[in-house]
Amino acid sequence: MNNFVESIKLLLQSPYVLLALAILFIITIAFVVFKRVKLTPALISIIGVVVALTFVLNLVVLFKMPQGGSVTLGSMVPILILALIYGPEVGFLAGFIFGLINLLVSPYIIHPIQVLFDYPLPFMMLGLAGFFRIKSSNYYIGVMYRLLGVTVAVLGRFVFHWLSGVIFFGQYAPEGTSPYLYSFIYNGSYLLPEYLICLALIIFIPFRQLVRTSNRIDI
Repeated sequence: MNNFVESIKLLLQSPYVLLALAILFIITIAFVVFKRVKLTPALISIIGVVVALTFVLNLVVLFKMPQGGSVTLGSMVPILILALIYGPEVGFLAGFIFGLINLLVSPYIIHPIQVLFDYPLPFMMLGLAGFFRIKSSNYYIGVMYRLLGVTVAVLGRFVFHWLSGVIFFGQYAPEGTSPYLYSFIYNGSYLLPEYLICLALIIFIPFRQLVRTSNRIDI
C-alpha cells in the first residue's frame, strides 16, 4: 500500500507525465467511442481477468535487469491470447490498462515520453498479435500465424523499449559503445528469453478450446 501511495505522489509531481497519459487515454477511449471496441459486460470481465492474470504472472520474476526490465513466467501471454481471439483493438486496450497498472506499481520516471515508451505503448503493441488471427482447419497453419503474431507483437514492444534506451538511458552505455547497440543488447537480453517462453506457451496452450469457449460468451 505504501509503495502505491508513493507511486501516486511521484506521478503527481510530474504533470507532463499525467498530460501525456491523459492524451493516450483519450486516444484509447476513441476506439470505444467509434465502435472499434464494443465494451459489453462480458468483454469487460474478460479484459479484467486477462489484465489481472498478466499482473500476477509479471510478479513471477525469473531474472531482473538493473535499469528495468525482467524475464517473467510468460506475463505477455494472456494479452497476446486476448488479441488473437478478440482482435487487435481489444489487445491494445488491455495492454494500455496493464501498462498503467505497471506504471503505478513500479514507476521509473525520467521524462513524459520515456514513461510512454516504457509503460503503456510497449504493452499496447502486444495487441498487434490480433492482426494475425486466422480461422483455419489446418492446425499447423493456425499455429504458424499465432507464432507470427506473437513475434510481431513482441518486436513492437521491443522497438519502444529500444527507443527509450537510446534516448533516455544511453548514458549507461560503456565507454566507446554506441547507445543504439547498448539499448539493443540490454533490452534484447530480457525480451528474447521472455519471447521464447511466450512462444513455448502459445504452442502448448489449447488455443482451439479457448476460441470455442469465447464463442459461447455473449460479447
